[in-house]
Amino acid sequence: MADPASIGLLILQVLYTMVFSVYSIIESIARTILPRDYFRKDITGQIVLVTGGGSGIGRLMCLKFAGRGAKIVTWDVNAEGNAETVRQVADTGAFCRGYTVDLCNRKEIYAIAKRVKEEVGKVDILVNNAGIVTGKKLLDCPDESIIRTFDVNALSHFWTVKAFLGDMMLSNKGHIVSIASMAGWIGANGLVDYCSSKFAAVGFNDALHLELKVDGATGIKTTVVCPIYISTGMFEGVVTNKLFPILTPDWVASETVDATLMDVPVLMLPKTMRIGLLLRLILPDKVNYKLAQLTGVTTMMDGFVGRRKAE
Repeated sequence: MADPASIGLLILQVLYTMVFSVYSIIESIARTILPRDYFRKDITGQIVLVTGGGSGIGRLMCLKFAGRGAKIVTWDVNAEGNAETVRQVADTGAFCRGYTVDLCNRKEIYAIAKRVKEEVGKVDILVNNAGIVTGKKLLDCPDESIIRTFDVNALSHFWTVKAFLGDMMLSNKGHIVSIASMAGWIGANGLVDYCSSKFAAVGFNDALHLELKVDGATGIKTTVVCPIYISTGMFEGVVTNKLFPILTPDWVASETVDATLMDVPVLMLPKTMRIGLLLRLILPDKVNYKLAQLTGVTTMMDGFVGRRKAE
């Protein structure tokens, strides 16, 4: 039988948890209805590193972070695209340095990370944005493509974070952003390798978020961004409907930057996707499959073309 002191302590812990929960809910509501300017943090002079910064939302995020006064470092395997991002950011009057990096090469990531620290400085915000997609069914997908998908979409997150997290830990300040996907929460037909890699990215962020809190590194924030299809060319040929609109790159980039500045832990785009995820968790599998058929999830990839090499 528990002693009165233990019971009393348990009651106090329960009461504290209830009060803290109510406070957190009110805070969340306030962040939703009040102007975002009240909650954005100042990143003037901070160094933001964006992987996959040579095109798409990566380039847009570089420009938007620069607009907030940050110094930009862009990593991309495409040297020409990277140079164009550097040029565009520099044209705004902001600092930008580009590095050609193959995110499939762990040793190269570590080596270039060391150069960044020596040539630019400590990275304050790391945005793991780079991603690829094959768009083939499992049995049609070459082994090499599956490995490359995981290298870029998931494993590179481990190597970049290991390269820069130590410095963040020393000052207990920093931010790690993982660009994942709603495909990291809900599987999709024709995207077995892609969904698996994005599930890994979501799990990586979730576990890292908890680990940092347990270690007392409360000054280091994490954000995972999970959009549906974006019109960057990466998913060219995908057919969606009004329930799953193809998002514009500029809007996704803006929402991602704001989520980072406001320390939002999880960003799903559009936000109504939270409802879809909840239904996915509580409804029977047969019902979920019927809903997938009704909303076109089972056939969206039928016309997939993907980004052409000329782009």
